[in-house]
Amino acid sequence: MAALTLFTFTSGLPASGRAVAAEARTVRIVAFGDSLTAGYGLPASAAFPARLEVALKAKGLDVKVENAGVSGETASQGLARLDWSIGEGTDAVIVELGANDMLRGLNPATTRAALTEIVQRLRARGITVLLAGMKAAPNLGKPYQETFDAIFPELAAAEGVLLYPFFLDGVAGDRSLIQPDGLHPNAEGVRRIVSGILPKAEELVAQVQAKGR
Repeated sequence: MAALTLFTFTSGLPASGRAVAAEARTVRIVAFGDSLTAGYGLPASAAFPARLEVALKAKGLDVKVENAGVSGETASQGLARLDWSIGEGTDAVIVELGANDMLRGLNPATTRAALTEIVQRLRARGITVLLAGMKAAPNLGKPYQETFDAIFPELAAAEGVLLYPFFLDGVAGDRSLIQPDGLHPNAEGVRRIVSGILPKAEELVAQVQAKGR
């Protein structure tokens, strides 16, 4: 629903209509993550936040998706900048962190602790959360892989937040969707990510709207 210009449209409405109009406003979403969010190697218009905003608007949703991605960032580094990265008036956050932790072989317990605090601090502010999961590369060994992969579904269940199990679902391993560095999605890869996560992003918006924020 498009946001209404209140002084133009509400004056002639009955009280109930004015209340509905007053509540109609843009849902502010922050995509908070690493280079996969930032759009490494891509123009800003082709990065995940921009493409997700376009896709949500095509569904008739009045949203603004802010890009708060920092390339190379770990979950702990994300936690360190959380408060100043997520401004007042933010309705929802998509948390996409953990890939760099995995690539560096960091202790999954450290990653879990940082992500847990991020989610808990966002929820304490009344912000609706969608956690975007990551999966460990097989070459790190089965014990590491199982421990790391479990972080995201277990955290989402424990904190009662939305989960998209694997941010790179349908993209990882497909060379036609990855940049020459072998790590980052190209523009078509970002479109594939957006297509996959879109239903969860719509659910995220619906949760915000249901809260009457």
